[in-house]
Amino acid sequence: MSSEYRARGGRTPESRPPREPSSDATRMWDPRAVIVAVVADAALIGAFAALGRRTHERGVLGDYGLGLATTAWPFLAGAAVGWLITRAWTSPLRPLRSGVGIWLASVVGGMLLRAVSGQGTDPAFVVVAAATLALLLVGWRAIAFYLQSAGSAGQV
Repeated sequence: MSSEYRARGGRTPESRPPREPSSDATRMWDPRAVIVAVVADAALIGAFAALGRRTHERGVLGDYGLGLATTAWPFLAGAAVGWLITRAWTSPLRPLRSGVGIWLASVVGGMLLRAVSGQGTDPAFVVVAAATLALLLVGWRAIAFYLQSAGSAGQV
């Protein structure tokens, strides 16, 4: 018996059962759902930043019109990392599989980027940002997922 034969567990390539394709490899993703999810995430993070600026700063756009961008970019960058980590494009509307990871990355990444860029990370702000972004980034997905599930069951 050859060592190669033993290394394969005593099976020849022809006698092995066929492999099941992985669910990620066979999952078809809908580019429209990805676009909707990316736009929704960006718009909701932008709305979060605008509301915060309106409440605490001198206007949403601030000096030179860059205030909103200055406030939003760390959270947008964190969300982008979350999209990559969770591979959210494979199931962009799933609240747990995609939404929670994007939310965590937007909060953790956003706060780290705010800290290194000299923006505030007061503990009260971290709590409010985490709660608000959870409601927004996971919440809209939960609603969409429910409507999609109910619609496919003929309930909506």
